[in-house]
Amino acid sequence: MSAATQASPLPTTAPGKIPSATVWKPRANRWAVALTVTLATFMEVLDTSIANVALPHIAGGLGASADEATWVLTSYLVANAVILPASAYLTTFIGRKRFYMICVVLFGISSAMCGLAPSLPLLIFFRVLQGAGGGGLAPSEQAILADTFEPKDRGKAFAVYGIAVVCAPAIGPTLGGYITDNFDWRWIFFINVPVAIISLFLTNRIVEDPPHIVQEVKETQKKGLNLDFVGFILLAIGFGSLEFVLDKGQEDDWFGSRLITTFVVLCVSSLILLALWELRQIRTGHKPILDLTLFKKRNFAVAFSLMFVLGFCLFGSTVLIPQFVQSMLGYTAEQAGLVISPGGLGIILLMPLVGFLVGKVDARILVAYGFTSCSIALFCMLSLDLNVSYSYIVWLRVFQASGLAFLFVPISTISFAGMPPNKNNDISGLTNLARNIGGSVGTAFLVTVLVRRAQYHQVRLGDHLSTSSMSLQNEAVMMSQYLHNKGIVYSLIQGRLAAQGTVMRQLVLHSTMLAYLDVIKCFAIAMAIMVPVVFLMSKVKGGRGAGGH
Repeated sequence: MSAATQASPLPTTAPGKIPSATVWKPRANRWAVALTVTLATFMEVLDTSIANVALPHIAGGLGASADEATWVLTSYLVANAVILPASAYLTTFIGRKRFYMICVVLFGISSAMCGLAPSLPLLIFFRVLQGAGGGGLAPSEQAILADTFEPKDRGKAFAVYGIAVVCAPAIGPTLGGYITDNFDWRWIFFINVPVAIISLFLTNRIVEDPPHIVQEVKETQKKGLNLDFVGFILLAIGFGSLEFVLDKGQEDDWFGSRLITTFVVLCVSSLILLALWELRQIRTGHKPILDLTLFKKRNFAVAFSLMFVLGFCLFGSTVLIPQFVQSMLGYTAEQAGLVISPGGLGIILLMPLVGFLVGKVDARILVAYGFTSCSIALFCMLSLDLNVSYSYIVWLRVFQASGLAFLFVPISTISFAGMPPNKNNDISGLTNLARNIGGSVGTAFLVTVLVRRAQYHQVRLGDHLSTSSMSLQNEAVMMSQYLHNKGIVYSLIQGRLAAQGTVMRQLVLHSTMLAYLDVIKCFAIAMAIMVPVVFLMSKVKGGRGAGGH
C-alpha cells in the first residue's frame, strides 16, 4: 500500500460551479481501493447464479419440493431489487464506507446462516437478509471508483469492476455445480464467509469517504433523521412485486393466475405513486430515495436503457446456453458451465484494453461496436443444431463475450460523465438496478418464449405427421421390425408403439430446438436495435469530457 496525497478539502468555487472531484485523492493506492471493493462485489454477483444448479440438492436436503426450492433464488432477487435503488439514499445518513461495511457484514453473517439453515423457511429468510446485504455492494463500489479515480482513469477502474460483474454470472453455475457434486450444497454459502472477512478488514484499512460524502452526512445529521418511509415502502412494494412477477410469471401462467395479476397491479400502482411522491419530495426540498431528476440528462437516460438491454441479453444468454446444452445435448451441469467459462476468460483479457480505449476513443463508438459484435455473434448462433460440437459452441460464446467486454465499461463511463460528485451514489444505484432488472426480464423472457414457441412449433410440425402419410407408415414399420429383430420388443405391435413414441420424442426435440433459435433471434435483434440508440447520446471522450464535474 503506497501512501499518497492526504485528503484535501473541497476548494472554494464561484457560485453555480461544482467543485471538481479530481482535487481529492485517497490516502491509499487507488488500485488497492479498486481491488478491495471489487472482491466483495464479485462475491455478491457470483451468489446470484451459484445456487441455480444446487436447487435439486437443496430441495432434497431440506425435504422441500422443486417449486418451493425456487424461493431460494426469488427471495434473494427481491431483496436485492429493493435495496439497490435505496443504497444511495441510505449512504447519506451513515456515510458510504460505513454503509458498505455494514452490507459486507450482513452478507457474510447471512451467508453463514444460509449454510446452517435447518429448514427451507429459515433458508429463505436468511437469503432475504443476504440479498439485502448484497444489494448495497455493487452500487457502493461503483460510486467509490468514480470518486477515487480521475475522469481520465475511470475507464480502467470500471474495467476491474466490469470483470466482476460480467464474469461472475458466467462462472457461478460451474463453481456451484462443482461444489455441490464434490462437497455439499451448504458450501456454496460457506465460501462467502472468509471472503467477507478479508473484504471487511481491507475496507476498514484502505477505503475512505471523500469530502463531499463527509459533508453530506454532517448536513443530514444536523437536520435530523428524516427518513423517507413512504418512498421506501412504495419502492419495496413496487420492485419487490416486479421481481416476484418476473420470477414466477411463467410458472403460474402469467395473467391466467390471480396471484400474478394482483402483484402486477401492486407493482404498477406502487411505481407510479413512487414517481409522484419522489417528485414531490424534490419540489419540497427533501432528500428523495430515488433521484428521478437524473433522467433529465440525456446521456444518463440513454445509458440507463443501454444497461437494461445489456442485462437483458447478458443474463438471458448466460442462462440460455447452459440450459440448451444440458436439455438438448445431454451435457452435465459441470460441462455446461465449461461451455461459457472461456467467454469469461475472454472478457478478463479484453477488459484492460477496453479500459485503455475509453480514455482515448469516443465511448459511443466502443458501445456501438460492442452491441454490433454481440448481435452478429447471436445471429451466428442461429446455426446451432442437435449435432453441434462443444468447440463450436465455445467459440460462439467467446465471440459474443468479446462484444460484451466493450459494453459495460463505456456505458458506466458515460453514465457518470458530466455529473456532480454528489450524484455518484444515485447514478451507481440506478445503473445497477437497470442491469439487474434487465437480467430478470431477460430470464423471464427466455423461459416464457421458450415454452410458448416450443408449443407453437410442435403444433406446426405435428400438422405434417398424418397417419395417412406413406413415408411415416413405412418408417414406423421399418423401425418396429428392427426393434423386434433385435429383441428389444416381443411383438410388431409393441414395436409400432415404440416407433410412434420415438417419432413423438423427435417431434418434441426438434420443436424445442426451433424455440431456442427463436429466443436467440430475439436477443440478437434487441442488441442490433441498440446500435443506433447509442448515438442519441452526446459525444463523450474519456480523456476530457468523461467525467468533468
